[in-house]
Amino acid sequence: MIRATTFSGRRVAVLGLGRSGNATCRALVDGGVEVAAWDDGEAARAESARQGVTIVDLACADWSTFAALILAPGVPLTHPAPHWTVERANAAGVPVIGDVELFFRECRAAGGTAPVIAITGTNGKSTVTALTAHLLAAMGFDVAMGGNIGTAVLSLPDFAPDRIYVLELSSFQIDLTPSLAPTVGILINLAPDHIDRHGTMAHYAAVKARLVEHADVACIGVDDACCREIAARLPPARVIPFSVTTPGTRFDIAGPDLRWDGHPFADWSGIPTLRGLHNAQNALAASAALQALAVATGRPVWQPGALAAALRTYPGLPHRMEEVGRRGRVLFVNDSKATNADSTDKALAAFPSAIHWILGGKPKEGGITALAPYFPRIAKAYLIGAASEAFAETLGTSVPHVLSGTLDAALAAAAADAETSSAAEPVVLLSPACASYDQFKSFEHRGDAFRALVRRMIADGSP
Repeated sequence: MIRATTFSGRRVAVLGLGRSGNATCRALVDGGVEVAAWDDGEAARAESARQGVTIVDLACADWSTFAALILAPGVPLTHPAPHWTVERANAAGVPVIGDVELFFRECRAAGGTAPVIAITGTNGKSTVTALTAHLLAAMGFDVAMGGNIGTAVLSLPDFAPDRIYVLELSSFQIDLTPSLAPTVGILINLAPDHIDRHGTMAHYAAVKARLVEHADVACIGVDDACCREIAARLPPARVIPFSVTTPGTRFDIAGPDLRWDGHPFADWSGIPTLRGLHNAQNALAASAALQALAVATGRPVWQPGALAAALRTYPGLPHRMEEVGRRGRVLFVNDSKATNADSTDKALAAFPSAIHWILGGKPKEGGITALAPYFPRIAKAYLIGAASEAFAETLGTSVPHVLSGTLDAALAAAAADAETSSAAEPVVLLSPACASYDQFKSFEHRGDAFRALVRRMIADGSP
């Protein structure tokens, strides 16, 4: 654990007692800070109290006694309206920050010798984070991975000169980190998302841009207009661009080859955990991160031969184009993390035809109209959740579809139809293009349910 000593001897409010909130409380207490913690949920307060966290009703607290409010990233900071604790903090002149801000303050206090690779983007950031950490670990480096993926940032092992931190950061976390300044910053891509939390696409992009603006070296995917504009604003000497669409970019692709300055260094074809052009972009981003770290620190992390070998052993992440199993010719793929159309675009692009597509849930703005170019690839669609009727209207007569209602019904129908396909490898693809909250607790819950159903189906041979 990283001790949070920035406010040692002072009193700090903590709002939000999930995974990161409880880790923050422990780190602050270990750093000599008096913590007053609260959560709007009674169950969360009770569980934290059982763990020894001091619960204080912040609605009744004297805010003049607080040195800071540490806000959980899921709590609204500005849109659609600031949380009431944010309003109280602002009125009292109390700074509002997050656990990642505490991490960077402690990193500087420790001498700043431990390099930090920070990764963001609308899509692919978890894959790039996990892949970057995998590449470094496979080459023998001491790696600590966390943030928005896996381990809360303050629960990571303490700073050490030879340790490399690889952090996934969401826009919510970046918004709460005013002194964000990683050694290497990676911005993969930008597409409309979380507009309800940021107000406009321009503000969302500006928040994301902060991750690379103060990085020693910035790796930026230049396949979308927003990222190209951000890259153009930065000093060229500090930017390593990557692209899957523009040959001649510092990191690019040519057929199956990943290239650096025009020289192939790895073959990404045939790696099942990196299927699809979007995963070529992810592989370029992770590779560029290693090159950037070598430039920024002089460490021997740019080893093309070892990198190419490590790519082929990448195990992949759950719920992101996860190959769950096969029954006969039929491949079952769990892409539950695709919670918007832009993510599902990547999944549909990865399969040329015979897609039996399970989609739906709580819809995002814009629906699935942007996916129309892929409709000819879809053998049939199986609609679930709140978006079913709206999505059925979009599919119209272009795609055969059925309102399945629930995931288990959709899977049974899709599997039965796929088995009658004449294609060499029909695929049953869960790529919902929706949030999960109408029928599931999270995209993980939805993906876990799909995986369990598929494995049961394969094991007992039932439809």
